[in-house]
Amino acid sequence: MTFATYRDPWGIPHLRAGSAEELAFAQGHNAAVDRAWQLETERHRAQGTSASFLGAEAVGWDRLARQTRLDDTARRCFERLDRCDAETAAWVRRYVDGVNAGLAEGAGRAPEFAATGLVPGTWQPWTPLAVWLSHHLLFAGFPAKLWRERVARTLGPEAIGLFATDGHRTSGSNGWLVAGDRTATGAAVVAGDPHRFIEDPGIYQQIRLSCPEFDVVGLAVPGVPGTGHFGHTGTVAWAITNAMADYQDLYRERLRRTGTGVEALGPDGWRPAAAHVEMIEVAGGDPVTVEVVETERGVVVIGDADGTDGTDDDDAISLRCPPRVREDLGFATLPALLRARTVADVDRAFDAWAEPVNVVLAADTEGGLLHRVAGAVPVRHRDNGLRVVPAWEPDHAWRGWHEELPREPVDDVAVMANARGIATPLGVEFAAPHRATRIRQLLDERKAWAAEDMAAVHTDTHLASAEPLLELLDGLDGLTPGAAALRDRLLCWDRHMDADSADAMAYAAVRSAVVRRLAAHPALAPLAELPECPEVFLPWLALVPRIAYALEGLLTAGPLPAADRAEAVRAAVEETAAAGEPTGTWGEAHRLAPWQALPGAVPEEWPGLSGDHDCVLSTSSVPGFTDRSARASAARYAWDVARRDNSRWIVPFGASGVPGDPHHRDQLPLWQRGELVPVITDWDRLTLERENTTS
Repeated sequence: MTFATYRDPWGIPHLRAGSAEELAFAQGHNAAVDRAWQLETERHRAQGTSASFLGAEAVGWDRLARQTRLDDTARRCFERLDRCDAETAAWVRRYVDGVNAGLAEGAGRAPEFAATGLVPGTWQPWTPLAVWLSHHLLFAGFPAKLWRERVARTLGPEAIGLFATDGHRTSGSNGWLVAGDRTATGAAVVAGDPHRFIEDPGIYQQIRLSCPEFDVVGLAVPGVPGTGHFGHTGTVAWAITNAMADYQDLYRERLRRTGTGVEALGPDGWRPAAAHVEMIEVAGGDPVTVEVVETERGVVVIGDADGTDGTDDDDAISLRCPPRVREDLGFATLPALLRARTVADVDRAFDAWAEPVNVVLAADTEGGLLHRVAGAVPVRHRDNGLRVVPAWEPDHAWRGWHEELPREPVDDVAVMANARGIATPLGVEFAAPHRATRIRQLLDERKAWAAEDMAAVHTDTHLASAEPLLELLDGLDGLTPGAAALRDRLLCWDRHMDADSADAMAYAAVRSAVVRRLAAHPALAPLAELPECPEVFLPWLALVPRIAYALEGLLTAGPLPAADRAEAVRAAVEETAAAGEPTGTWGEAHRLAPWQALPGAVPEEWPGLSGDHDCVLSTSSVPGFTDRSARASAARYAWDVARRDNSRWIVPFGASGVPGDPHHRDQLPLWQRGELVPVITDWDRLTLERENTTS
């Protein structure tokens, strides 16, 4: 059998094969040829072996991957898939066969292999599942429970909710569905953008997968078959956002060593825990040993049987998460989505979904509409969702799974933006309502939407969360002349975080000064000292980012008296004015800062960005720490259900992960400006690049 690779003008791969399994091989092969460095980096990260070629900076992640047993969990999930759904398991195997067949060619194109001395390895049938787990281990934000525990122990249990943003450093997204009676074609449009930490190469790959059974365009995760999150089959389109559900728990464990190993205290007394030692190889450094301990609750992520690296007492902390318990990621959903023809098909496909928990929107050419939650959420005590709970208390055990997840009917518009709404019963903290509210406002401004119009929503920069700070500014008197002028300037500002706006830059400077002032307040300063814990959790435990993302709430309520909140704003505006009223633009400071496994020898000058954390154009900085943006739209899409060729999409960089390739960064300027490129499905408008024989 052969498969063919076509390219559109943006280098986006369109793959054609004679069967679904041959197409899976083609997708794996293409991912390896276009993204070999990315794929091998992700495989090693999932195995906890990335420090062997990336060096000491990767040890923290490798330790977490080993402790959480990512690769072993993926293997168990695949073995269960093989037993229960042999057809899907065979499909995944063919994808892996394609990866292994293409890696040598892909590595030959990627200079990073020679630069690090990395030699391509062999993918196992479960490696795509491991890559998926690696991407989503921190997606539900379980380290936030470490923060709440720290707040409760430092300020008291009543203070747990003070830093709700709603939701710190959330891995969020925007998504919206406009029904046919509000569109130019009479059929629905599904649009949105996933917000993630921006990686170069990008986490989403635009792709088309075509065989006699189906013909799908969508956004694939390199290393994983199918287009699970976002796709359009020609008759039905779907998209997801993070539901903000709480489904990972942290347990305080009491461990002890015995003559034969390690024991953990549970509801039934002391029970054996699995324990062994692994070695992490480190390029340019000495190997690092890590003890891997797993109790009946889950894997130990902080501490060991000898102590807990500086936590508040002598207990360790374990993580319990659904994939390890159920041995299921929901991969049966992926091929079912490719074959979907209607909303009912999409709905049935997502019935099998497990990890992560998502809100789903879908629409079809028959007028069907869908708005539901999909995934695996355990039933347990509410305190499990708030903080670290004692492993030895039986009330905190899991008691099965939520069988009927929420769903809602769709009228003319449905919006999902991680705020409280359809998934509220399943979560603790959600995103602030500003993005969801603003999207609805924008959609109400037009009666006949088309896919090409959706960029206007994607790129909206209005910052509603600025109001509490500006209200406090408005109430200040007795300011020095410079501070009064800055106050008056900001009160006239249009509240848009545009890259070319000097007023937006001035607001950001005052906001950062306010954050720093609040962090130094005696009521909050006890939280400033970072605890000794694994480095990977520190971003969730640093006080300045916590205040930055909870600023709106802290300026309107919380532990600080109203006079102290006003005084912090007064001091901030005086400080900013005394330093010289900001004259630069927001885009000069608010530049893209993507994660790269191997940064270039010469630092790149990344473009300036419009937007901010609570804008629909969500480009997150960390006020008080940095104006640079490490998290933004990892892709944007607008699916026209009536005619797929009218759909639009964009990614931050390009179709190729190979430096120097013409399509390595060709979409970046358009992404920066908020433009979308057309989805092309006419084979006559594509260029045949190659035909391969499968093995």
